[in-house]
Amino acid sequence: MARNWTIRDLEYWDARIQEKVREFGLECFSQEFEVCDHEQMLGCMAYHGMPAHYPHWSFGKAYEKLKTLYSYGVSGLPYEMVINATPSLAYLMRDNSLCLQILTIAHVYGHNDFFRNNFTFRNTRPELAISHFKLRADRVRRYVEDPSIGQQRVEEILDAAHALSLQCRRDTAIRKLSRNEQRERALVDAIPPRDPYAGIHKPREYHAPDLNKLPLEPEEDILLFIAEYQPYIGEWQKDLLRIVHDESQYFIPQIETKIMNEGWASYWHHQIMNSLELPEDLHLEFLIHHNQVVRSHPGGLNPYYLGFKLWEDIRRRYDNVQPSGAAEHPIVSDRREKIFEVRETDRDVSFLRRFLTEQLMREMDLFEYRHEQGQMVISQISDTDHWESVRDSLLRNVGMATVPVIRIVDADFDHNRVLLLRHEHDGRDLQREYLEKTLGYVYRLWGRQVLLETTISGKRVTFSCNNGGFGEIKPEAAERRQQYD
Repeated sequence: MARNWTIRDLEYWDARIQEKVREFGLECFSQEFEVCDHEQMLGCMAYHGMPAHYPHWSFGKAYEKLKTLYSYGVSGLPYEMVINATPSLAYLMRDNSLCLQILTIAHVYGHNDFFRNNFTFRNTRPELAISHFKLRADRVRRYVEDPSIGQQRVEEILDAAHALSLQCRRDTAIRKLSRNEQRERALVDAIPPRDPYAGIHKPREYHAPDLNKLPLEPEEDILLFIAEYQPYIGEWQKDLLRIVHDESQYFIPQIETKIMNEGWASYWHHQIMNSLELPEDLHLEFLIHHNQVVRSHPGGLNPYYLGFKLWEDIRRRYDNVQPSGAAEHPIVSDRREKIFEVRETDRDVSFLRRFLTEQLMREMDLFEYRHEQGQMVISQISDTDHWESVRDSLLRNVGMATVPVIRIVDADFDHNRVLLLRHEHDGRDLQREYLEKTLGYVYRLWGRQVLLETTISGKRVTFSCNNGGFGEIKPEAAERRQQYD
C-alpha cells in the first residue's frame, strides 16, 4: 500500500495514542521511533532488533535468508520491532500506510507496557540494554582485530557458545546460591532427620557430604561454569562465553512470554484504535489489518491470536468482579484490574495453565497431532475427556519448555577432569543428531572428555565425546555413574 503520510502525521497520532495510553492506565517507558526501509528492517531482524551487535557469520546468514525469502514473496516483514530498553526503541516500516503506522504505534505501546511491568523482565536492566550491547560488540571487535587472536578463533568460540546459550537457568527471579551457601545447605541436608521412634529403630548413619565436589549442586549455567572452571582457556575466551550468556539472559524473558506479550499488545492496539474515533476509511483499513494479525493459522499456532483471545476472555470473565477498595476511574474500571495483575505476575506456561479453558480451546479448535509416515494425524481433540491433555501438550511446547534441560553433575568425574552432564528427561528423547553436535561443542570448550546421561526409548544410556569422536558408552562401562544417582 502506497505511503500516504508525513512525519508530522505520525507525531500527531503518536500524541493522540499517548493520551489513550495514559487514560487506559498503561505504564510505559519513554518511547522513540525510527522509520526504516525494508533492507534496514531485515538487518534489524538479523541482529535480533538491536541497533548494535557483535559481528558473527550467523547474523549475515540470517540476513541473506530473510532477504531471499522476502524478495521471492515467501515471507513478509513485521510491521514493527520493539526493543526492551528505556527509552524503548521501535522501528516502523517506511512503506506502511498511515493506518498501519497508527496501528503499529498503538501496538508498540502495548509491548512497552509489558516490558516495563512483567516480572520476568525485571533483571534485564533496560536502562543499560542498548549501551551494553554496544560495549559487548566493541569488545568482540577488538578480539577479532587482535593479531594474536583473529576472526577464526573468535568465531570458533562464538559458534560453540551460541549452540549452548540457552543451557542456562530458566527462572532468574530465583536467586542463585553462592558456593558457600551451597556448602551450608549440603551440611544441613546431610544431618539425619529426627526420628520420633529412635528407641526402636537402628540409628541412621551420618554421611559427611563431599564439600570439594564441583559443582556441589547440579549446574544449569553451562557457559558460566566453563568460563569459571576451565583452567586452560584465555581471558578473552572466557569473556566471549560471558558475553553470549549475558545476551541470552536478556532475550529469555521474551521467549518465555511470547504469547502473553503479543496478545497484550494486540489487545491494547484494538482498544486504543477503537477509542481514537478514526475516520471511516482508516477504521475500515484498521479492521482488515487487525483481523490479519489475530487470525488463526490452520495447522499452526499464532501467538497473536491465542494471546488476544485469552486476554479478551479474562476481561470478559472478570467483568462482574468488584474488588474491595477499587478506585473510581472513568476508563480504568474495576473490571480491568485482573488483566493488569496477570500481565505482571505470569509467563506463558502459567498464563495458559490458568486461563486456557475448555470452552476457549473448543472455540479455537485446538488439537494435538503427530506425524506418521510423512502425514499429519490428529491424535486428540479438545473434547470433555481430552482438552486438558491437549493443553498440557501445548504447555510442553511453549517458551523455554522446548529447550532440553541439561545440567553439569560433576566436573571431575573419575578424578580425570571428565565433565559429566545429565539430561532431565520429560518424556521426550533427545535427537541424536543434535545431541552429537551439542556434546561436540561442550567438548570444544571444556577440552576434555564429556559424558551425558539421558534416556532413549525408555532405557538409560550414556553418550561420550572426546578426541576419538562421539559414541554411546556400553552399560558395563558406565557402572561407576551409580555413585551420582
